[in-house]
This record gives sequence, structure tokens and C-alpha cells, in this order.
Amino acid sequence: MVRIKPFAAVRPPKQHVKEVAARPYDVLNSAEAKTEASEKSLLHITKPEIDFDPIIDEHSDEAYSKAVENFRKWQDNGWLVQDDRPYYYVYAQTMDGRTQYGLVVCAHTDDYAEGKIKKHELTRKDKEDDRMIHVRIQDANIEPVFFSYPDNAEIDSIVAKYVSREPEYDFVAEDGFGHHFWVIDSPQDIDRITEIFAGIPAFYVADGHHRTAAAARVGAEKRQNNPAHTGEEEYNWFMTVAFPDSQLKIIDYNRVVRDLNGLAPRQLVEALGEDFEVMKKGKEIYKPAKLHEFSMYLDGEWYSLTAKEGRYDDNDPIGVLDVTILSGLVLDKLLGIKDLRTDKRIDFVGGIRGLGELSRRVDSGEMAVAFALYPVSMKQLTDIADSGNIMPPKTTWFEPKLRSGLAIHKLS
Repeated sequence: MVRIKPFAAVRPPKQHVKEVAARPYDVLNSAEAKTEASEKSLLHITKPEIDFDPIIDEHSDEAYSKAVENFRKWQDNGWLVQDDRPYYYVYAQTMDGRTQYGLVVCAHTDDYAEGKIKKHELTRKDKEDDRMIHVRIQDANIEPVFFSYPDNAEIDSIVAKYVSREPEYDFVAEDGFGHHFWVIDSPQDIDRITEIFAGIPAFYVADGHHRTAAAARVGAEKRQNNPAHTGEEEYNWFMTVAFPDSQLKIIDYNRVVRDLNGLAPRQLVEALGEDFEVMKKGKEIYKPAKLHEFSMYLDGEWYSLTAKEGRYDDNDPIGVLDVTILSGLVLDKLLGIKDLRTDKRIDFVGGIRGLGELSRRVDSGEMAVAFALYPVSMKQLTDIADSGNIMPPKTTWFEPKLRSGLAIHKLS
């Protein structure tokens, strides 16, 4: 059963929210951030290297000092203001006419340590360490993590009551996605939400594995360094936006490879025939229509690849995944790519960019072949997390991403 609590968010006044809110730190590079950041953008806090000309190393002491300076400055300028008391918040996002409604809450670091906050990806220690520095120096969770939870009708009805009101924030970002925000201010509703979640068995990390791990590690570190630790301290908690499973949609996460491992295009197509039904589809973009079907772009042509019976195990939560099938039967077996995390010959393209991005990168000569996959389902994700297994790298892409800057959680 998971523990949550309300918190007094540090957040922008209404008139500043559209300028302050920013894309998360890990979806754009420093040059893109420098171009994108307006005067009040949170990117000056999450990617402080952009305040230098030329841009400096994001891991340097100067960059970290600038992040702290900017967080203080944003509060001094009134661009970020702390609420007067703890609340829960509703954060809704609209994309392609579909809206998903999340609760902004604090989750407990012990629940992560005890496996009640379930993950489906491995994390890299260097990335955890970097996020830990940001949490430590700011004494705050500047950016939220993205959780899902099993659907609950009573939570839905409480959320529905608030979203029928005038929103606190309501804007469309430059990418066309809508962002809407309400404050849950009734003490009775706040207490009831806390009670309901105490009966929910688990959270699932959808996006933000490194931020989750970093928040939990900072909490443990602060506990260790506080001889008067009681368990009531704010550092025992970290900020998340939690959405019902049924409202979330995972989109495809595709692969492009730099060379054919010594094969000619014709030889690759022939070799694929051992494990796949291969059909040439022509010049028009072809998108996979079901599980175990892939599309491939090679030498100016699109192909359909359907895995043959017996090449995967429907009873194995990892073996049944299309990323596993592609990795084993194509990337490793034919193209010699053993480790998706470290091999420089492969790159990953989120489906939000469209399949035209795959053909563009191949046609440019940068890449030799591209593979598009059918998206993983939320049920596959939760089944894997429940079984204690880990998905292969770069399996899930959630869209829309959470905007940073709508709420910040101070640890003291």
C-alpha cells in the first residue's frame, strides 16, 4: 500500500505560468534549451549551463551554482511563489483531443526502497548522481516524476469535481499540447485521497526512473546525516504526478542503425526471412499494425516484418516484447549489436517524431536501416514491473511529457 501526502508547492503566479513552464531537462540538449528559454523559463534552473556564452559543461560547479542562484532569483522576483499550506493538485494534459488527469502528490522514499514504487527500467549510476546533485543543492524536487496507478473510481470522481471548476492554469504550449491545473483545497478531499491511496498496492514509474532513484537516495542520505531524524521530515517525500493506468498511452520507440554489419541490403532481407515473413511495401511509409509486426526502411523501400511462430514466448513477459524479438533476432543476430546501452552504432527515435524521421535519417546517409515497432501496452509494462523484471532499454515513450515548473517541492 502506498503512502502519499499533500505539500505546499512552489509555483508560478497565473500571469507567469506559460513563460515559466518548460519541457523537462532530458528531452532537449543545451543548445536547444538556450534557443527555447525565455527570460522566466525554468530551463535557466534545470539547464543552467545555457546562461553562459559559450555554453559550459552542464556538470560543472559553475553550472550547479548558477542553478541555485537562479532558483533563488525566480523566487525573489515573484516568478515562483510557495503556497500558504499543503494541497494536492490536479495536472491534466491534452494531446490529439485526448486528456489525461494526474494528481500531483508527494510519494514516500521508503516505498521506493521497499519495492512499492515499481520500476521497469534499469538506471545508470552516473545519471542518478547528476540528478542527486540537483536535488541536494536545491533542497527541492524541481521536476516531477511520472507515475501510474491502478484505476480507482472514487479518485476519478473527486478529480472530476475539481476539473469542472475554473482552472488555476490553462494554456497551450508551443508544441500544441494543452496543460491544465487545479488546486484541491478541501481538507476532507485531501484526507480522503490520502486514505484511498493507502489502499492502492503500488505505483508504477512511467517516466523519470533516474529522478525517482535520485530522490530516494537523497532522502536516505539526509536521514543518515540527521541524528534527530524522526521520519516526519519533508525530505522523506518526493514529488510525482500520478495518472490512472487506463488514461495513459505509450507510443512507439523506434531504432536506427548506422551500418549493416558488412551485409548488402539484399543479403539482410534474405537473412531476415529465416525468422520473419518479409513483405516489400514500397516507397510509402508503412506503420506496424499489431504486436510482433515491425516495419523496416532500407535502401529507399519500406518492408513489413512479421515474426514467425515459435520465435518468441507469449508466456514470458520479457520474451513476448517486440523490443526483445527485434534485439535478439535482428540487432544481435544479424547486425552484431550486443548492448543497446553502449553500442554507438544504434540510435533511438521517439514515435512523436513520426516515421518520416526514420526514412529521413536513412536517406541522409547518416543511418543504413531503420526499424519501427508496435507500441508496448500499459498492461505489458505493469506485468513486467509486477514480475520484478526489467524491460530492455528504450522500450517506452510516453507523450505528452510533463511540463516542469508547474509545481516544485521543497525538502525543508
